[in-house]
Amino acid sequence: MNSDNIGRDTIAMVLAGGKSDSLNPLTMRRAKASVSFGGKYKIIDFVLSNLFNSGINKVYILTQYRAYSLIKHIRESWGKWTGLGEFCVAISPETSSESEEWFKGTADAILQYLRFVESSEADYVAIFGGDHVYKMDIRQMIDFHQANGADITISALEISSRDASRFGVLSVDNDFRVTSFAEKPENPQHISGRNTCFVSMGNYIFSTKKLTEVLQDCKSRYENLDFGKHVIPRMLENGDNVFAYNFNSNQVPGMTNAENGYWKNIGSIDAYYEANMDLINVSPQLDLYNYKWPIFTNQGNLPPAKTIFDEDRRRGQNINSYVCGGCITSGGTVNRSILGPQCKIHSYSLVEDSILFEKVTIGRHARIKKAIIDKNVVIPDGTIIGYNHEDDVGRGYTVTPSGVVVVPRKD
Repeated sequence: MNSDNIGRDTIAMVLAGGKSDSLNPLTMRRAKASVSFGGKYKIIDFVLSNLFNSGINKVYILTQYRAYSLIKHIRESWGKWTGLGEFCVAISPETSSESEEWFKGTADAILQYLRFVESSEADYVAIFGGDHVYKMDIRQMIDFHQANGADITISALEISSRDASRFGVLSVDNDFRVTSFAEKPENPQHISGRNTCFVSMGNYIFSTKKLTEVLQDCKSRYENLDFGKHVIPRMLENGDNVFAYNFNSNQVPGMTNAENGYWKNIGSIDAYYEANMDLINVSPQLDLYNYKWPIFTNQGNLPPAKTIFDEDRRRGQNINSYVCGGCITSGGTVNRSILGPQCKIHSYSLVEDSILFEKVTIGRHARIKKAIIDKNVVIPDGTIIGYNHEDDVGRGYTVTPSGVVVVPRKD
């Protein structure tokens, strides 16, 4: 199937409403999909870039929890420059309630907006999560789905058995037809002869007619309708054609060998920190400099990053760091860190092994080590963070098991 046909024959539904308590306090005021990643990006930019680069040009983004910042980001970036008219449409549950239970499961979210699917005249529906970091040519997954005459194709990844119980675990035959599926099992089934498991990434390609049929079938049978808990087991029970697509076989243009199979669920602050800090390595696993498969975002009208002052003890310098537009390092030192847009580092200060979100200000003589500092936070002159965790906790900061200090917003 060529990209033009995919654009006409496939619509996408992106599930971007998750709260994610595991990333508190970063998700206290935003959905997980709206959390910054790599300084200038939002997590949702990765799935939207994958869809855009794959030629899928009609995307519905289903939002829910703390959706304002996410919708604002989509409107100010994806809504402006894609050149595809309504490439992205962000929609929320049609209710006035502020409850977190608007969508009662992943499949319930799609069911509530099934009319968009039915009116699209598309042959295939790509249902993807909005809160994972990875690159994927979705055309290859759709080709696999079509070649196998599948009713549903589940994107799957081989991971270690110790981590598999956090996911849906699949068993497949030699043709990758799914023979069994267990949602977050205590004792996940291993791949034969290996200490690994095949797990669902939460991304699906459905044939449109089958999606409509199975959701209507499950609607009256289950509460809190979910793909992993209800829909996939029901389809296996009914004898539908359920296939797994091996994500490790997916190749995007310009991809390095190290990037093969790269997919981050980011289920904790420590995992989030490690995934970000990998970007500043000499050869990061995730290559954001691959212009053949770009990750798009809101560029903003920002000037270049800048360093000023070159005096003993007062030298503006960024060392082994990832620095976004609009940043000014004024007589301070930044080492092995990520600075989001428009950060200001004032004289005699030191920032090491840290992640600063947008518009963070570090005062004079401050010392920051192994910290994540949220958007718009102003660190007063002389403040020390990351050197004494008892003091950090006393200030109301979160300290993770690996010693990452999270400084939240106060507004």
